[in-house]
Amino acid sequence: MARTRLRAARLGPRDVLHVGSAGLRSRPVRVVLSALGIAIGIATMISVVGISASSKAQLMQRLDRLGTNMLVATPGESMFSGEDVKLPKDAVGMVGRIDGVEETAATGDIKEAVRRSEKISEDETGGIAVKAATEELLKVLRGKVAAGTWLNRANGRYPSVVLGHVSAQRLGIASPGQQVRIGDRYFTVVGILAPLPLSPEIERSAMVGWEAAQKLLGFDGHPTSVYERSADSSVRDVRELIASTVDPRNPQNVQVTDPSSALQAKAATEGAFSGLLLGLGGIALLVGGVGVANTMIISVLERRHEIGLRRSLGATRGQIRVQFVTESLMLSGLGGLTGVAMGAAATGIYAYAGGMPWVVPLWAVGGGFGATLVIGTIAGLYPAVRAARLSPTLALHAA
Repeated sequence: MARTRLRAARLGPRDVLHVGSAGLRSRPVRVVLSALGIAIGIATMISVVGISASSKAQLMQRLDRLGTNMLVATPGESMFSGEDVKLPKDAVGMVGRIDGVEETAATGDIKEAVRRSEKISEDETGGIAVKAATEELLKVLRGKVAAGTWLNRANGRYPSVVLGHVSAQRLGIASPGQQVRIGDRYFTVVGILAPLPLSPEIERSAMVGWEAAQKLLGFDGHPTSVYERSADSSVRDVRELIASTVDPRNPQNVQVTDPSSALQAKAATEGAFSGLLLGLGGIALLVGGVGVANTMIISVLERRHEIGLRRSLGATRGQIRVQFVTESLMLSGLGGLTGVAMGAAATGIYAYAGGMPWVVPLWAVGGGFGATLVIGTIAGLYPAVRAARLSPTLALHAA
């Protein structure tokens, strides 16, 4: 008579999920505490990456709005005399004739102080510079007037002044119509500018019309800064030509700068200091993994009777290992999903408070959740192997 060979029962995916979640359902408090360690680590990593990405996105939006095609020409220091040089009076027109240049404007420094009244000493400047400005300056800078109006052909001839964002705050002026003293006479504030991230020197200035500056403040007409906007494809070529165009004999006396370079550098290095915080998040994640492993080991010790009973009923060692690895994966996955949600929420709150776009990179979400699954697998391997090695007889006897 032929012998019938017994075959071990197979566990389908549904059965694996059922037996794997049995331990989690029976101990909800322990599950929450164990998953919390994983969640904190993932939340830290997601929020660090998300906040960095949101901040970088805000910088890139600002760069797109302000443009990276503006250059500024200023006088340098003479190599021979060591004295400051002056740009030609027609420097604006000369720069405007360069191929690719679309817009030009200029400012000129005036050796006068701006005060609220004559009772304030001229030495107390508050760090505010007085500048002559051409009518095209605001357009070239892509700036906006927060209140009032900009200098034009009408008010630019008379004692009118436009204050930068910072200078208005330092002078305590919140609206146009008030007067400030420049030199020996009063000027009426006709406008206050909105912040200009690419031109901090304008934010800290009081600007008068070019004609009024020459007529009323003794301005010599030599520009101190020449601003130009060119086509994006022409920026490099224009930069090479500006110095030689403004001063053909001594181009080395002309300095050409890119105001957007600071923001570009900041955008490029955004997140450079995130490595430390990511490391801390990784440590928290490892600590959470140790907590999961500890929970699984305790679970094996407490469920020896269940393990012995299942083994005596025909469950193989492989099935026991799959059960406990699945339980560890489900525990880690629960913590990972919670951590992703917490990190995304923290990023959203920070972005909303700072007026930033909400950006959570998909690679960070996928990588963070993948890390939890890897840690869950590793954390569950030893307890699973230990559970599979239990002798059914000894397990039932110990219970």
